[in-house]
Amino acid sequence: MSSLLRPQIYRRCHQNKPLHIAADKIQQWAQSVSSKQLTVSQTLSSDHISDLYVTLPTRDGTASPRQLPGDGQNLGYGHHLVFFHARNPERDLRWDGTDADFCPPEPYTRRMWAGGRMVWKKPLVIGQKAVSTSTVGSVEHKGLEKGSPMVFVRQKIAIQQAGSDEVCIEEERTHVYLPTTTGKRASRPKLAEKLPPSSFSFTYTPSPTTLFRFSALTFNGHYIHLDKDYAQQREGYPERLVHGPLTALMMLETATMYKQGAQFLDFEYRAVSPLVVGQPITLQVAENGNTTMRLWAEGADGVVGMTGTLLYA
Repeated sequence: MSSLLRPQIYRRCHQNKPLHIAADKIQQWAQSVSSKQLTVSQTLSSDHISDLYVTLPTRDGTASPRQLPGDGQNLGYGHHLVFFHARNPERDLRWDGTDADFCPPEPYTRRMWAGGRMVWKKPLVIGQKAVSTSTVGSVEHKGLEKGSPMVFVRQKIAIQQAGSDEVCIEEERTHVYLPTTTGKRASRPKLAEKLPPSSFSFTYTPSPTTLFRFSALTFNGHYIHLDKDYAQQREGYPERLVHGPLTALMMLETATMYKQGAQFLDFEYRAVSPLVVGQPITLQVAENGNTTMRLWAEGADGVVGMTGTLLYA
């Protein structure tokens, strides 16, 4: 049995034949993908970063004087998220517009960004070439005993400057894959952990243009961010969803505004509830000691969409 799968989940599958068959299929897939590696090299173009800056309200002149990136500058925290995408032709994409790399087999076809972690070891430099190497760190088959099965796939990513063996950024990204459905989702949001009083906040409203531009920057064709009918009729959401990495990036941007000049070391975050287009999102920052910040993103109704913990020096 693959070490990528938790054995207690596999044992539960034997209690129900259909779930056992599904677990068998996931186990076989996990074994086949455990040795897969995706390597992407890309120049950290200042033009591409300029497109990111004009997309983010923290840098487009809304919150402060407009900034322009230049070659030789350090890449901003989280800005690597708009680089190193898979370059797959449209014919190879899945039915919802997503890349098939690291995706489990049917019926687990609906993808959501569940969370991740970033560790900064050395700055990446704008204008220079960098290399990203992605592998599968773990696969977890959950929810079988509750009748709501899902598959969590955690990628491990190492990013280096081209020609160097030194890792600049270590990252983990977790996607959750749910079975195909056309039914409505439960509208009740998940409860977030108790959060401290906020020390600083920034509010913006993501528009369809924001989502389109961020999709273009990340080469992300997922219909859930672009097609209102798809989001409502196929996924059961009230509107198009804001990208998980965009929310994580905006949390880091807000922390950068609050703690200017700080060196960020480690950021771990988790998606809690969906955030939708056209509704204000407030990014909150709270001090948690001398070297830690708690970050979270709230929707217009006060529901927390994402939480995170940031270590800095």
